[in-house]
Formats: sequence, C-alpha cells, structure tokens
Amino acid sequence: MSYDNVKLFSNAAVSKAELLRSHPGKYFIRAVMAGLFIAVAMIYNNVIGNIFMDTDPAWGKVLGGLVFSIAVLLIVFLGGELFTGNNLVMAFGVYDKVVTPGQLCKVWLASYLGNFAGCTILSLIFAASGASGTKEYFAGYIENKLTLPAGQMFFKAVLCNFFVCLAVACGMKCKDEAAKFLMITICISGFVISGFEHCVANMATFVTAYLLVPGLSVKLILRNMFIVTIGNIIGGSVLLALPLRKMSADEE
Repeated sequence: MSYDNVKLFSNAAVSKAELLRSHPGKYFIRAVMAGLFIAVAMIYNNVIGNIFMDTDPAWGKVLGGLVFSIAVLLIVFLGGELFTGNNLVMAFGVYDKVVTPGQLCKVWLASYLGNFAGCTILSLIFAASGASGTKEYFAGYIENKLTLPAGQMFFKAVLCNFFVCLAVACGMKCKDEAAKFLMITICISGFVISGFEHCVANMATFVTAYLLVPGLSVKLILRNMFIVTIGNIIGGSVLLALPLRKMSADEE
C-alpha cells in the first residue's frame, strides 16, 4: 500500500476528531446509527442460524456469515461511526502524529457508547416485537460464548478486528461500489463464519439474549465485553494498522 493511500486513514482520523470536537451531537448520532446497523446484522444472522438449526447448521453458519456483512456495508454506504473501525483509523492518526492520544481516546469512547446505544435500542425493539422466534437458538449457544477461556476469547477478538479493519480499509480505498461490496462481504463473513468475537456485535447479542434467556450472568457478560474490547483494539490498531503504516514509512 502506498503512502498516499495510507494518508487516507490519517486524514480520516483528523476529520473524525474534528467532527467530535465541533459537533459532538452529530458524531454521537453517527455512532448510534452504526450500532443500529450492527444490530440489524445480528438479527439477520441469528434468524438465519435458527432457520437452519435443525436441518443444516453448517449452511446456517455460512449464510449467517454472509448476511452479517450487511452491517459494514450499511456503515460504508450510509455513514456511521463504528468503534472497531475507529481502532484502525485513529491509530493511523496517532502514528502519523496528526491526532493526539487524547483525541483517539475521545473518539473511541464516543463511538463505543454510541454503538452501545444503537445496539440496545434495536435489540429492545426486536425482543419486544415478539418476532424473534430464536429464544431456543440464543439459549443454545450463549452460555458457551460467555464461558470461553479468557485466552481464547482474547485471541478470537484480536483476529476478529483484524478481519473487520481489513473490510474498513478496503471500503475506504476502493472507489468502485461493486469492489467495496465484494471485499467487505469476504472480510466480514470470514470473521463471522470463523466464530471470532466482535465487541459491538456482542452488545446487540447480549442485550437480546438477556431479554430472551433467563438467568444469564451479568458478570460473565461484562467479562466478555472487557476482554473482547481489548482484543478488538489490539487487532485493529496494532496487528493491522501498525504494519500497514510501517510498510509505507520509506515513502514519506
């Protein structure tokens, strides 16, 4: 990747920090919308999984991964501020010294809280609608998700955001919408089918599961969110952003 292409990410970091500073309400709404889009994908993914649960779970997993790609596609095509994508973009800004670590933390925090608000809103509506039909499906996997060993959970989160940020990077770099669609779908479906851990998707999953499945442990939910959030940050800002930045350093 050329230095000119890498500068796209640094410039985006500056724009995000400035938007949050000058128009915090507008920025927060963009983060809420990204959370709504992630919740749409979570609903779609779980309904597909439920449909195929008794007949062909393997196909349900594959198709669920493909349809989950709608989350990042909606964010790229309609706009939104996704915490995990910002792990990549804001890290570039810090590496290039065009944004400060303080600005990075503010953008990460604002997008995280906005994503949570969006995920919560749509998940509450989904559960209240009675249209889920997936209570047993959630109950069948949620405990295993919550009780994963911490090390596995962390590395699944690292790998997850490596895939997600590849999708974000391709979405920013590709000019043709068909190319964006293809690259984002390949990258996002890859992490979902692989069973990796995404903190924003988990927000929507846990809110919905808490309403549908009795007796879920809040302590285990918070444990998952903490570990997965840290892993996602490492995956986006260190495992992907840092080597991409170093690859282009000799062109400065």
